[in-house]
Amino acid sequence: MASTDTTPKDAGDLAGLEAGLDALETVQTTRKPLRQTLTQKVLPPVVAVALVLAVWQSLITFEVVDDPTKLPAPADVWAVLEKAWLQGELLGYIWTSVSRGLLGFCLALLIATPLGLLLARVKLIRAAIGPILSGLQSLPSVAWVPPAVIWLGLNNQMMYAVILLGAVPSIANGLLSGVDQVPPLFQRAGRTLGATGLKGTWHITLPAALPGYVAGLKQGWAFSWRSLMAAEIIASFPDLGVGLGQLLENGRNASDMAMVFEAILLILTVGIAIDLLIFSPLERRVLRTRGLLVKS
Repeated sequence: MASTDTTPKDAGDLAGLEAGLDALETVQTTRKPLRQTLTQKVLPPVVAVALVLAVWQSLITFEVVDDPTKLPAPADVWAVLEKAWLQGELLGYIWTSVSRGLLGFCLALLIATPLGLLLARVKLIRAAIGPILSGLQSLPSVAWVPPAVIWLGLNNQMMYAVILLGAVPSIANGLLSGVDQVPPLFQRAGRTLGATGLKGTWHITLPAALPGYVAGLKQGWAFSWRSLMAAEIIASFPDLGVGLGQLLENGRNASDMAMVFEAILLILTVGIAIDLLIFSPLERRVLRTRGLLVKS
């Protein structure tokens, strides 16, 4: 009969194996040096912006485009921005659009989240509504502006309706995709532990589907912002206030390309800022908690 006693050599091998496995599972949390962070994350976009400005200015300097009504110089756009800032109008343009966009996005979130969970749980409803949501997601948001104006008039409700029609399908489909990727084992384990119904959805399904859900949120915000800009450009009205889309339309009506470029740069800057400040950190946190992103 073979002996079952563990020799010191075997014990040492097992200890070494366990230490190796622990090392593989351990996430390095040492921070990168400031110089490395600046070089890898800050310098590339700064260089890209500098190159764009250099090319832009060179088109003016070498008279490739010599008509300022078609392409203004960077200094002219900066002068318009500075004037709007000194007159106290710049923050008003930004806040009018950002407040509408964020409120519309929050409303879309409240509607799309239960809708996505319902589609994931009820196959009949998914078969009926799923293709419609996919079709709505591919439909340009600008197509909803004329009927929204006819139905609701020129007011903020019309703006929010266009945002909802653009954002809800993206968020719902993102959540639905995330739920589809949840391993069935998680659902069975949850039911075994008593997590059924809404309890199982809250504690098992939704946390497991977070990566797809967050991706849907990012896309939903992009659709919200684009929908809002389309609505502000087409359905401009003095009582609605001057947002960034209205600013762009005012520049077009006045044939003022410096104002047009001012509006375009502000729209781009706000969209990037919201993504960098809200959605990118949220996405990194979700991925990091699942071991899909090494903390630096």
